Amino acid sequence: MDLHIHSQESSDYQQPGASILEILHRAEGRGLDIISVTDHNTVHGYRQLQDEIQQLELLERLKRALPEEQSRLAEYRRLMEKILLLPGFEFTATFGFHILAIFPPDKSPRELEHLLLTLNIPADQLDDGSATVGATSDVLTAYRLIDEAGGLVIAAHANSSNGVAMRGFPIGGQTKIAYTQDPHLHALEVTDLENKGKNSTAAFFNGTKPEYPRHMHCIQGSDAHRLTIDPARKKNLGVGDRATDVLLPEVSFEALKELFQTNDFARTRPHRFTAEPAYDFIRAAQEEGPNIIQDFHESVSVRGGQRYAVLADICALANMNGGTLYLGLSADPKKPINGISDAEQLVSQLEKEISNRISPQLACTLDAHETGGKKIVRVLVPRGEDPPYAVDDYKIYVRSEAETDLAVRDEIVSLVLRNPPRQVVEQAPAAQVETKALPQLPTTEIALADGAPRTGVEVVSVEERNGGRYYTVRDLRNGDVVKNVTHTSARRLWHYAITSHAQLPDDLSQVDIQWQGELGLLRRHKQGKSTRYDLVQRTRDGYRYYFGVTDDGIHGAWRQLVGQEDE
Repeated sequence: MDLHIHSQESSDYQQPGASILEILHRAEGRGLDIISVTDHNTVHGYRQLQDEIQQLELLERLKRALPEEQSRLAEYRRLMEKILLLPGFEFTATFGFHILAIFPPDKSPRELEHLLLTLNIPADQLDDGSATVGATSDVLTAYRLIDEAGGLVIAAHANSSNGVAMRGFPIGGQTKIAYTQDPHLHALEVTDLENKGKNSTAAFFNGTKPEYPRHMHCIQGSDAHRLTIDPARKKNLGVGDRATDVLLPEVSFEALKELFQTNDFARTRPHRFTAEPAYDFIRAAQEEGPNIIQDFHESVSVRGGQRYAVLADICALANMNGGTLYLGLSADPKKPINGISDAEQLVSQLEKEISNRISPQLACTLDAHETGGKKIVRVLVPRGEDPPYAVDDYKIYVRSEAETDLAVRDEIVSLVLRNPPRQVVEQAPAAQVETKALPQLPTTEIALADGAPRTGVEVVSVEERNGGRYYTVRDLRNGDVVKNVTHTSARRLWHYAITSHAQLPDDLSQVDIQWQGELGLLRRHKQGKSTRYDLVQRTRDGYRYYFGVTDDGIHGAWRQLVGQEDE
């Protein structure tokens, strides 16, 4: 079932006489099935609605309701049977960032007001329904408290003014990462969901960026302060002018929140009011091509090792950031789709194989879809909470950009160290419980903040030993350092890096390098649909070499060097 979700601020209707009932009528006219009415830092509008309905119901029970009052109550009931109205508020946190807090319909205004008091909204302004209260709590505290109270936490207009991901705002990168990747945050509300370019907010937060590994759900909302669009200022939208379609099994808050807690990103899309061809998320995935969170398999037969390749990919995705596999079609959208002859049977078989052959247990979601008249199978793989994951107990795979490889020793150590420290609970006297954390294991050094690119491979050093060359390389996406790499043992990207490094002369003046300050471009080349760069950086300790850097890894001064537009 396709539903439309829309968030409406009720605190500032710039059209006289607008009421909650008129908002509901407007929502009905726009075909909305779910609507959230929010105020800034207050639930004044929702409390007024509840009070009005309760008063009308009291008059009805006392048989004292006038005909127009009975008619108004009947209209409320009709609309609220048709449209799911969700209470909530829009909270102003640190730096003036806005956070949408949306709750189930049985959440009382008193509970929401208690939460706002916990978030340090002054009681007198809460009672007055003031919408002018400034920041009273930090962003992460607000996320946590709203989530713990059972709410859906959405970063409001995240890429725009008062949004946690807006461009040009002077906050540190680690702060922006925390504000957009926090586990208590369920979704980002964006204003450019229709955009398909690589610089759109949804593309930026799709899980391929090294510093933003969590794939975020992105929706859009009208952010309406009026019933209808302002004819003089088209950016001042009305109710339902910019809504989101979501695919749910039922019209309920629980189904909506469950969607935003999954890694199924194909069940949301921007709503369109005009007739357009049906959106095919599988074709859209093909256009993106394979990457660190996504891949394709034309065949899944046991013969030829295709079935095992699927299991290896599932293992690798679980060990990294999770992702999606599409079975029965090529990564090339120009090639005909093979399809799966019996998709339901394959789903059943793969579920058993994942359960029996991947350890520890991994909860993947498998389902069948149709594209181009053929059935394909989709596998949603979560980011594993207990790495390393292995196929057949001992084959540990990792994902390196668009490739899956067996993990080497240093990568396995990093996966083990990724687990959080276990908690030891000791029973204390007088029924008091003390929780102690085991000593924190040391983490692998990460070189993301030192100016290096954020994808590709750095050749750190080379050592001559027993007549052979042994390289130390660094995975720039996660900072993992791998030692004792040889031409024989190197996976594809490592092999390319150490081969390219070996071909460099001792005197770099002999190489045609495009320098810009201390940064240099050695080579630019196309690989599939992506561009890769070989780069060099001058430091006081010598040169640092980076090979196979993708666009996702280019940042800061590197962008100007390679000619990328500023984000």
